[in-house]
Amino acid sequence: MIALRLTSIKDCMSHLLLSETFDNFQFIEGEIVTFNTFTIDGYIQKSFYPEEEELPEYSLWKSLREYCFTLIKGKKTPLSFKFIFSLSPENTARLITQNHLDFHPDQIQGLYLNIRYDGTTLQCITGTSLKTFTMDKSLEHSWDTMVQKFFTQKQIVYDLE
Repeated sequence: MIALRLTSIKDCMSHLLLSETFDNFQFIEGEIVTFNTFTIDGYIQKSFYPEEEELPEYSLWKSLREYCFTLIKGKKTPLSFKFIFSLSPENTARLITQNHLDFHPDQIQGLYLNIRYDGTTLQCITGTSLKTFTMDKSLEHSWDTMVQKFFTQKQIVYDLE
């Protein structure tokens, strides 16, 4: 787990709400506090869709990004917000393969990005959740490294906290 302070709030918000930067991450949950508190659960309600459709467990950010932007945009900045993203199962498997890790994708509950704004500071905290106990931290370290590379590649400026 690492904590990153995202130093250019305006640029990061543009990546988060106006571009496709985070679109392929699963959206686990979020909360936006403006004139009310809006809570969003990213869990897909499969009974809403026809039975034939094969659906993932969580929505992708791209399906909720515009809705969240609508809640945040305006003359006043939000009082706060938090979004929890998870790396997709396909990209989790790719991370394991690329880093030659001794993990199977079924062992991993999630690789998370927790993005929080408290009214003044924008922060991203990484997280790793496994379905089994292990002392092996190689997955966590690989995830932390990947997040830093991703932010650097996307020109999202950060400081390690």
